[in-house]
Amino acid sequence: MTDYQTLKIEKDGAVDWVTMNRPDALNAMNATLVAELSDYFGGLYTDHSVRIVVLRGAGRAFCAGLDLKERSNEGGGNAADESGASPQAGLAKQRSISEIVMRMRRCPQAIVSLIHGPACGGGFALALASDIRIAGTSARMNAAFIRIGLSACDIGVSYFLPRLVGTSVAAELMMTGRFIEAARAERVGLVSEVVPDEKLAEAAAPYIEEMLTTSPLGLRLTKECLNMSVDAGSLEAAIAMEDRNQILCAQTNDMKEGVTAFLQKRRPEYENR
Repeated sequence: MTDYQTLKIEKDGAVDWVTMNRPDALNAMNATLVAELSDYFGGLYTDHSVRIVVLRGAGRAFCAGLDLKERSNEGGGNAADESGASPQAGLAKQRSISEIVMRMRRCPQAIVSLIHGPACGGGFALALASDIRIAGTSARMNAAFIRIGLSACDIGVSYFLPRLVGTSVAAELMMTGRFIEAARAERVGLVSEVVPDEKLAEAAAPYIEEMLTTSPLGLRLTKECLNMSVDAGSLEAAIAMEDRNQILCAQTNDMKEGVTAFLQKRRPEYENR
């Protein structure tokens, strides 16, 4: 896809500012938004011109989850409840949504989510699948799936949430469907910081600047190794990946430039080679 209907992509050098753009529906994920998010994050895997993605929502919300009104009009309650459809068809639709968060983790770019207003269900999953989360004071997040007769284990939430906040808080949030507000989200480590809604883009600037002063390969391999180390079977497995990454980076011109810039107390100028 090149022309998105529900995503607004603004390029600023190596940074993509990606805005979910269905403000009248609180950026709820209809079929078009699902397809466009999947297409966008899938295309990043081999696009090394983009180093950082900032994900946000237009209007009053980050993302209110799946668009249940659209699915009701289609004759199905939601992706996991395809009344009258075969299990195969239901699973295919379900996987089309869960594929988004897998592509977010698979892509080598750092993803920063700016969360304000509701981030519910699928919107919560998008936030959790990001690398860094910054919340506005209005942010309210929940595993909304369990409030509509489904399991709270959906779109990667059961994988990401306990790894971010621990199993006890994750169980509380997932088994009740209750909202976690911005202040508590910061206390439990779910978000890096909380700022006024209107300051979200400004708050993201230092993170972006600092990541842009890292080498392109170093940043990509850091995300890859961190993902794998979370699930590593042993310390030895994690260190093997770390050792491999350091030897790869050490052989690049960018590593030499990084050391020289550090010694000369200047900003490095990386060439990604």
